[in-house]
Amino acid sequence: MNKSLRIVGAFIVVVIIALFVTQGYKEKYRVADTRYMDATLGIEERIDILLGQMTLEEKAGQMALVEKNAVRDLRDIKRYEIGGLLSGGGSKPDDNTPAGWRRMIEEFDTLSRSTRLGIPVLYGVDAIHGHGNVPGATIFPHSIGLGAIGDVDLVERIAAATAMEVQATGVSWVFSPTLDAPQDIRWGRVYETYSSDFEMVGDMGAALVRGLQGTDPEKVSLIATAKHYLGSGAMGWNTSSNESYRIDQGTTEISEAALREFYLPPFKQAVDAGVLSVMAGLNSYGDTKISANKYLLTDVLKDELGFKGFVVSDWYGVYEIPGGRYASTVTALNAGIDMVMLPFDYSLFTRDVVKAVRGGDVSEERANDSVRRILRAKFAAGLFEGLPSAPLESVGSAEHRALARDAVSRSLVLLKNKNSAIETLRSADTIVIAGSAADNTGMQSGAWTIEWQGVDGNIVPGATSILEGIAEAVDFSVEITYAKDGNFSDPAVLADVGIAIVGERPYAEGFGDSDEPTFTKEDLETISRVQNASKRIVVIIVSGRPLILPPQSTDWDAIVAAWFPGSEGAGVADVLFGTKKFTGKVPLPWPSYIEQSPFTPDGVSSDSTPPEFERGFGLQI
Repeated sequence: MNKSLRIVGAFIVVVIIALFVTQGYKEKYRVADTRYMDATLGIEERIDILLGQMTLEEKAGQMALVEKNAVRDLRDIKRYEIGGLLSGGGSKPDDNTPAGWRRMIEEFDTLSRSTRLGIPVLYGVDAIHGHGNVPGATIFPHSIGLGAIGDVDLVERIAAATAMEVQATGVSWVFSPTLDAPQDIRWGRVYETYSSDFEMVGDMGAALVRGLQGTDPEKVSLIATAKHYLGSGAMGWNTSSNESYRIDQGTTEISEAALREFYLPPFKQAVDAGVLSVMAGLNSYGDTKISANKYLLTDVLKDELGFKGFVVSDWYGVYEIPGGRYASTVTALNAGIDMVMLPFDYSLFTRDVVKAVRGGDVSEERANDSVRRILRAKFAAGLFEGLPSAPLESVGSAEHRALARDAVSRSLVLLKNKNSAIETLRSADTIVIAGSAADNTGMQSGAWTIEWQGVDGNIVPGATSILEGIAEAVDFSVEITYAKDGNFSDPAVLADVGIAIVGERPYAEGFGDSDEPTFTKEDLETISRVQNASKRIVVIIVSGRPLILPPQSTDWDAIVAAWFPGSEGAGVADVLFGTKKFTGKVPLPWPSYIEQSPFTPDGVSSDSTPPEFERGFGLQI
């Protein structure tokens, strides 16, 4: 009997202790004030209410940005209170359709809202020339093509169209605009930039922010990201910290005065336009990685420019800071990084943040500032009220494709027109066409299209190749003969005009670094065959940057720079055949030979000799 009493007594004690523990847990973790869910309150008040109830673990989770394929268990989104997810280039749902994208993001969103505080997760993508990850989306010309146009109103309209297609899939965050300014065509990211003209970069970037976000920074359509802060485009050759690259992720080799005069103003314009996110570059300034540079991130960007949004690191950028995982995390947070694109091991990161704050290596004030900035963007984007939304039919809509086609036609730059070759083309009875880029929608779209490094072939859904555009543009009586390699069956019968459409295969980031961007041997052989089969030749260059022209180019009658025009190849035909006029201008100096690179910000070559084409050159007919 005594034994039974003892067992019962012990059980009662355990129950009482459990009740106390449970009550204490509930008291500690209960949501005392849910007014932060009230959209009628001001953003700062909502942040104060929410932040004051967050645990350190919840704050650490908000500072993590994770590649969606790295989430080991979807329940981890809730378990670790993950603040942001992203699709790296080519990262997609199993159902790779606009509807499939939205269902995937809705699942992530539902998990994040099931947490104690219900803080919605950000979802980010690299929609740098349209919603490129999504098959069937409108693919606009890459930024270098838009720079050849130089029309800020057009850029704003393109950004608004992109925003609608992005919203339709549930995405809330876009890693754009790129505010870099290239001085060296050897860099593999030239096409992601508008120009080497810093004033144009700033104007275009601010327009894109307005198009993506809207004009009210407290009520935005999406969260835009100004990147890559700071000095990206002025890296020295062979300075890359990535052993696979040559210049990308290298060291910016200019004075602070030049950094402030040329590279900082575009970011100031983006901040003034209300941009809610800034991405720190993977380059170094001096001996310091940008993600570790407190002076540039905090003193200049946040304090001097008054940036109120959050600073996100680039892909694995924090862990490139010397000292090991924990030390690099501490250094980056203290420097001013607010959200870390890990993009993989979130469990270790959140543990490190908690350890750093509790141990005093990162102040609680610094952690709170990071979370406050992230929450500010989430509240401004209306995420607590629901995911962004737009009709699924807007993805790849006829209206957006018409806008892209117009942009393509305006981006073409006529570099040469000897013997009135273009005029002859418009009245020709026979035309031969060849080239690696003639019938290749993947090649003309460039990288960041379906896959990170782009795709090769006619596999961009809904796209029109340049060849298809030409076939649609000419009169039915015109005889067109196409042979990809230029081997025509009867070369003795010369066509009135030959068109060779050649250029660069898609590439992204440092994989595009090249010690001499020029024409391939195969393309030159194709051009020669076209030339032998026609009375006049028009060479169309599809590329992400100026290519060094070979000696035989002196014998080409016409040369057209088409950049990476995107999905609407018919826009090229519109200009070739006179529906639209040539109006594009070269957005950065076009070197005669590679030793002229890098150019100064003012467009002066390294050896002070004139380039093949000055910035701003372009024939108009």
